[in-house]
Parts: sequence; C-alpha cells; structure tokens
Amino acid sequence: MKQSLKKILFVGVIVVLASGGYYAWVTYNDSGLPAGIASGNGRIEATEIDISTKTAGRLREIAVLEGDMIKTGQVLARMDINQLAAQKRQAAAELRRAEIGVDTANSVVARRGGCL
Repeated sequence: MKQSLKKILFVGVIVVLASGGYYAWVTYNDSGLPAGIASGNGRIEATEIDISTKTAGRLREIAVLEGDMIKTGQVLARMDINQLAAQKRQAAAELRRAEIGVDTANSVVARRGGCL
C-alpha cells in the first residue's frame, strides 16, 4: 500500500511539473511579432494582385515600396497628367470651334433673311 501511494505521489509531481513547464513555455515564449503577423519555417506562397487604372498613362510618383503593407483607400501612385491636361485643352478648343461654327451659321442664315 505504501508502494502505490509513492507511485501516485510520483505521478502527481510529474504532472504538476509538466503542467508548470508547459505554462511557463507558453507564457514566456513571446515571439515579439506584432498582432496579425505569424512566424514559422517553411515555404509561403502569396496571391499576387494586379492593379490597373481606367486610363493608360505615365506615373509621376510611386508612393509605396514592394512588400509594404497598405490600407484601403491609401494612395499607391500618382499619374503624370500633363498629357491628359493637353487632351482636355484640345477638347475645349474643339468645343469652342464648334460653337463659333454654329454662331457663324446662324449669322449667315439671319443675313439671308431666314430664321432658325
């Protein structure tokens, strides 16, 4: 009977020590990584995400580096809008030319005595 009591006590001490060791390992094994970042060994494969603009053009500035963490709505790059501004000025000039053409046609019709 004394022998079985010693065995139970021995097993109990082993269980307590193992539990304490596991608790200490979990508590003090801080990896030092920020929340949301995991570490480990092995191979990591990521999904590549391609982004594009509605219109083609040259970039004036790239605001992020490859591998940077980004947030929704963050500006990633700025386009060089010189060519787009020139196209806008050209469209405005063509609009003005068309308006002058309409005014000229109305003047010719009014001079001939007709009405529009």
